[in-house]
Amino acid sequence: MSVSRRSCLALAVLAGAGGMVRAATTAAPPPELADWPQPARAQGRARFRWLGLHVYDVQLWVTEPVPVDGWADHAFALELVYARALAGRAIAERSLVEMRRQREIDRQRATAWLDAMVRAFPDVAAGDRLCGLHDPGTAARFFHNGQPTADVPDPMFAESFFGIWLSARTSQPALRQALLGAPR
Repeated sequence: MSVSRRSCLALAVLAGAGGMVRAATTAAPPPELADWPQPARAQGRARFRWLGLHVYDVQLWVTEPVPVDGWADHAFALELVYARALAGRAIAERSLVEMRRQREIDRQRATAWLDAMVRAFPDVAAGDRLCGLHDPGTAARFFHNGQPTADVPDPMFAESFFGIWLSARTSQPALRQALLGAPR
């Protein structure tokens, strides 16, 4: 798949155009969670498809249940395992568009957030894993196949980024329901 085609797919994936969600399964918590004080468990999981193509599986890892309301006040990890190649920059750019669904973001902040996400999200291939750790009120930390890629010490960024999947304003309410058990 060419980079331009990957870019288009990444844009459509995060936009949710024609998306379908169904349950997916993965057994063990990601290794990034090994130093958590309590064992992590999957609260919810889903498979995201776009126009019938399996794009990624996503899981919400927690040590205690994360509520539908107040999810941003809890520590958790969101793990995406890709089923196809996508350009990292396109993932970052579309993430910013989706983050703007959560709140207004001024130009200076948007530029800083995009730069952080470009560092955090390399190009991915089928089987690659991106994991984001939410440290409530503090930061977001990102990993690619278990290797750290970026820390973003901005609580507003962290809430907006993870809100792509978990906020009531998400473009993918069925995915949110699968992860949190939220009503549609």
